[in-house]
Amino acid sequence: MFAVYASSFAARDAVDPLSGLVLGERPDPVAPEGWTTVTVKAASLNHHDLWSLRGVGLREEALPMILGCDAAGIDEDGNEVVVHAVISDPSWSGDETLDPKRSLLSERHQGTFAEKVVVPRRNVVAKPAGLSFAEAACLPTAWLTAYRMLFTQGGLKPGDTVLVQGAGGGVATALITLARAGGLTVLATSRDEAKRQRAVEIGAHQVFESGARLPVKVDAVMETVGRATWSHSIRALRPGGKIVISGTTSGPNLDDAELTRIFFLQLQVIGSTMGTREELAALVRLLDATGTRPLIDREIPLADAREGFAAMAAGDVFGKIVFTQ
Repeated sequence: MFAVYASSFAARDAVDPLSGLVLGERPDPVAPEGWTTVTVKAASLNHHDLWSLRGVGLREEALPMILGCDAAGIDEDGNEVVVHAVISDPSWSGDETLDPKRSLLSERHQGTFAEKVVVPRRNVVAKPAGLSFAEAACLPTAWLTAYRMLFTQGGLKPGDTVLVQGAGGGVATALITLARAGGLTVLATSRDEAKRQRAVEIGAHQVFESGARLPVKVDAVMETVGRATWSHSIRALRPGGKIVISGTTSGPNLDDAELTRIFFLQLQVIGSTMGTREELAALVRLLDATGTRPLIDREIPLADAREGFAAMAAGDVFGKIVFTQ
């Protein structure tokens, strides 16, 4: 079958971060007992896929590895499904994001950038007819991460005010759209004027340059940037407020963690990683009921996947890049 896979790792300072990316034939997958084969109709690109090409979260002995965490398609019984990307240990029960043995598709198990992918049967969620395959393929990583950040870890409710740092990326755009759909007052930041304008178009009530002083203190900050925005995030919170962090795209190391402000104002710093199958099902129902839809930057045939990888590597994206076949 045709697939997009990593054959080797690029060095962290490599001129071409896509040097190990290959588009070609791979063996058809064989589903073990308790797993099912999904014929992939659409799959979306994440920063995780770029990091995999540099060897982050992926061991060399696992190569060649088909990339991709997210997919929507048709299972062996002819059902239209969304694939949940978190693979927990068969013996694990409860919140699978807390399983120390968990992994994502494309880490220990072959990923979704292929004609077919095999996953545990419990990892498929019904896709509503009103949601296209391309839209559904955006959900399992970025949108599920955003849903858990806002409503599970953040515990936010209608009327609360939230700040979303770094508008533009897949998680940030999902946060803005879902927060607005959930009845929150949404503030967003970006260094780029065009991205700030797009943030307003998808639901932000107000937008600001990165680091700008805000007119109000917020109940929670959704943080995916890390080092570049951390101090601003902490200073934006009201006393007792929360910062929910799910990524560090600008780097994890901090010059100043603002510890004094954190304890004096009794702020809460909460980590968040992906989401559960139940949360994915709830997210799908929310979108189906409200008509809210993921923002798709572009759809690209899987055969032209290198174009999508290059766009993400260059930061030339607002919303999700989806590969179709």
